[in-house]
Amino acid sequence: MTNKMIEVIKHGVILSKTALGFENAGVLNPAVIRDGDFVHLFYRAVRHGNYSTIGYCRLDGPLTVVERFDMPILFPQGDDESHGIEDPRIVKLDGLFYLTYTAYDGVNALGAYATAEAIPNFEKKGILTPQITYEDFRRLAESKNLMNEKYLRYNGHPTFHTDPRKKSFVWDKNIVFFPRRVQGKIHFMHRIKPDIQIVAVNDLEELNRAFWDNYFLHLHEHIMLEPKHRHEVSYIGSGCPPIETEHGWLVIYHGVHDTATGYKYVACAALMDLENPAKEISRLPAPLFSPVHDYEIRGEVNNVCFPTGAALFGDDLYIYYGAADEQIACASVSLTSLLATLIAQKKV
Repeated sequence: MTNKMIEVIKHGVILSKTALGFENAGVLNPAVIRDGDFVHLFYRAVRHGNYSTIGYCRLDGPLTVVERFDMPILFPQGDDESHGIEDPRIVKLDGLFYLTYTAYDGVNALGAYATAEAIPNFEKKGILTPQITYEDFRRLAESKNLMNEKYLRYNGHPTFHTDPRKKSFVWDKNIVFFPRRVQGKIHFMHRIKPDIQIVAVNDLEELNRAFWDNYFLHLHEHIMLEPKHRHEVSYIGSGCPPIETEHGWLVIYHGVHDTATGYKYVACAALMDLENPAKEISRLPAPLFSPVHDYEIRGEVNNVCFPTGAALFGDDLYIYYGAADEQIACASVSLTSLLATLIAQKKV
C-alpha cells in the first residue's frame, strides 16, 4: 500500500562513507538544520567494529555538499559513551541549538544531549533519559494498568547485554525536541519500544529520578503514538524534529514491521495538535516512503529508510534519512500535498 495522493521524489544518496578511519564503515541518520541557503548535517559516522562518532558536512541548498570535515565533530567521552555516540537530531530552542544523540556503553543505549550558542561549538550536557532497570520500570508502569506485552518482549530480555560487570537499563533513545515551547513547557519525544512517548517540563533540571518514577507510574498518559497500521506494527520511533504548520505539528517518524527477511524500516507521517502535541489529529495509513532502491534495500542493515532530519525550501520538504544503515539519502515531498492528505485522513 502506498499514498497515491503524495508524490515523493527520491534524490538518491547524497553522502557516502570514505576511507577516513572514523567513517570507513558507513555514514547514516543525520541531524539536519537549515541556516539561510545552507543546510548543516551532523551525521552518525561509523568505523569498522561498529564504533560511532558524529561527523559534519554543510550543504549549499538541499542537496549539494560544499564542506565536509575530515574528523569527528563530537566523539565518545566517558563511560556512558564508551562504545559510541549515535543517531543525532538537532533543533534551535530558546536561542540555543540542542543536539540530541544516543550514548552507547556496550550494554545500554540512552538519550543524551549537547547545546551550542553557535554551530559547531557544542558542549555535552550528559544523559537525559532515565537509568532504570526493566524490573523497576515494569513495577512502576504496571501499578495502575497492565503494559502492552510488547514492552516485555522488547525490553525484558537483555540478550544483547554482553558485559556482566555493567548494570543493564531499559533502552530509551530517539530523543527529539520540539523547536519551541508549547504552553510554556519544553517538549521532547523519546522511545522505549514499541511506542513513542512524550515529555513536557518547565526546565530540563526537573528530570531527576523522582520525576521519572512518577512519569512511569502514569506511562499510559505519556504515550504520544502507538503502532497502528500494518507497516508499523512491530514498533515505531521518533524521526525528524516536528515541523510547525497552521494545521498542527507535522511529525515524520519511522515505522518497523517484521518480514520473512527481517525488519523493514519505513518513513511515516502524523499530524499532532499544536497546543497538545500528545494528541494525534491524523496519520498516514501507508508509509510516506519505503525501501525500494538498491541503496535502501542492501547495506549494513537491509531494507531501511530511517528519517532523522528535514529542511523546508519553499513548499518542498526535504527529508534526510539513513539508507540501509550505510549511506545518507534524501527524498522530497510537497508540504501542501502532505498536509492535505493528512487533513483528509482525519475525516476517515
